[in-house]
Amino acid sequence: MNILIPISFFLAVFGIIYLFLSTRNKERLALIEKGADAGIFMKGKSGPGAGKIIILNLALLLMGIGIGVFIALLLSTYTSLNTDAIYPATIFTMAGLGLFVGFYMTKKVEKES
Repeated sequence: MNILIPISFFLAVFGIIYLFLSTRNKERLALIEKGADAGIFMKGKSGPGAGKIIILNLALLLMGIGIGVFIALLLSTYTSLNTDAIYPATIFTMAGLGLFVGFYMTKKVEKES
């Protein structure tokens, strides 16, 4: 019975990817049949790669989580605040701050290229 969870997870992921790719292909074929220029599909490809942006945001997210854990440890050690509330609050706050900084860094990188 426990094997059904990973199998259903991978089937769901596969189904979502399949639907996305097949729908995108049908949409592009319909546009080409109507006479649209195929160059519109390459729009936005001149900037930095999506992989670089994802890595930048992921790195800032993980650094935010790490800093959040460190600050929560300091707060729980040197204050009498509730430890159960400090850790999630600090981690989510710092992770959100990391993503916020990543958003502005991504805008700056896209503007430069």
